[in-house]
Amino acid sequence: MTDIALSASRPIELAERRRFLALRKLAAHRSFRIGLLIVVTLVLAAFIGPWLTGIDPTAMRIRNKFKPPSELFLMGTDNYGRDVLTRVLYGGQLSLGIGFFVALLSGAAGTIVGVVAGHFRALDAYLMRVMDALLAFPAILVAIGIGAALGPQATSIVVALSVAYIPRTARVVRASTLVIREMEYIEAARVSGAGNLRIIFKHILPNCLGPLTVQLTFVFAYAILAEAALSFLGIGPPPPAPSWGNIIAEGRDHAVEAWWIMLFPGIAISLAALGMNLLGDGLRDVLDPRLKIES
Repeated sequence: MTDIALSASRPIELAERRRFLALRKLAAHRSFRIGLLIVVTLVLAAFIGPWLTGIDPTAMRIRNKFKPPSELFLMGTDNYGRDVLTRVLYGGQLSLGIGFFVALLSGAAGTIVGVVAGHFRALDAYLMRVMDALLAFPAILVAIGIGAALGPQATSIVVALSVAYIPRTARVVRASTLVIREMEYIEAARVSGAGNLRIIFKHILPNCLGPLTVQLTFVFAYAILAEAALSFLGIGPPPPAPSWGNIIAEGRDHAVEAWWIMLFPGIAISLAALGMNLLGDGLRDVLDPRLKIES
């Protein structure tokens, strides 16, 4: 009985050791630390900063229009006299929220399609041809078409970008599923009588989380950039609700005399994309399935 107990506890100990080593590697990874610092700073600024400023981001003060950055207005004011700093902080809530929900929805839908296509080979050809058809068009064009059909609002952008990025997530999950389903422990599970759902939820999905998490960090970054592009084209969340994209769009007609209107939300977008990409690089290096744990 002692030998049986020891043999049963060894997989648990190995799993705990892998998790501990992964966390230690993440903590020591420079790109991951820098990316996490940037992302956490932006999130805190977006959700705590507006409360500290206490200024309505939509309140117009025409007498203060086109004020350059100063001690009173750290990022200047726009053509309606609105404080750019406050609008950038509030815009972070909307832009980061759009990026989060796009990553969440495209990740969920792409995971379902990828796992079903990879595990049930009879459905693989049909599902992946649909994904290939979506991939034949640039993601931004797909998003523009769907966003224009649904109307300029935040939910339209989330739906449009989610549909545009589902194929990329599905291909990543499908590739992982094709490898995992041929492993010996999957065959052992089948022989022991495990059904398809049990194999998928207990064995395949947990082993897909590594590449899926890395993919979703890049989707998050792409979604923030795409939202800015769509808002610039007038398909994003409508004014006066601030997002980084529509702040830049409102400032494009005044780029010469009021350059700060476009500069500061542009810096915020660049930092958000940089932070998420650095996070993804760190996760990719640590969660790479080719890394071996020394026993």
